[in-house]
Amino acid sequence: MSTPAPMIPLTGIGYDVHRFIEGRPLVLGGVEIPSPRGLDGHSDADVLCHAIADAILGAIGEKDIGFHFPNNDPSFRGISSIELLRRVMVIVNAQGARLLNVDASLVAEAPKVGPYVEAMQAKLAQVLGIPQKRIGVKATTNERMGFVGREEGIAALAVASVLAPE
Repeated sequence: MSTPAPMIPLTGIGYDVHRFIEGRPLVLGGVEIPSPRGLDGHSDADVLCHAIADAILGAIGEKDIGFHFPNNDPSFRGISSIELLRRVMVIVNAQGARLLNVDASLVAEAPKVGPYVEAMQAKLAQVLGIPQKRIGVKATTNERMGFVGREEGIAALAVASVLAPE
């Protein structure tokens, strides 16, 4: 009988940004947020999910979501970023790794996302397979500085911790 491979803790960081565009729903953390503008992108442009995906992929030493789900592939046109996270978790599981937690920050002047944070955490917990209490989602402004401050788009940062075979 063989002993299981030792597991080591690993951490990854993710960052993403998308500009606002008229006529598109705003989706953050898999939750539609009431807003006159959405985010521009090949998928649903869920900047929070994209940053989380990159953090998880980075933790396990994989290339970013642009490599795994390229924007020149028509099969990903308009795809839900929650579905992309599901596919990231297939990669994690195939490596024998286990996601421990995620912590993320949204950087936006508008809209206010505080009332939707719990729904985002619940949706993310469902797809990531970890308890909601291990998913941090915070929101801040950019103090009216830069493209975020001018309300041209939204940025997101994320950190993910995993246990992976040595």
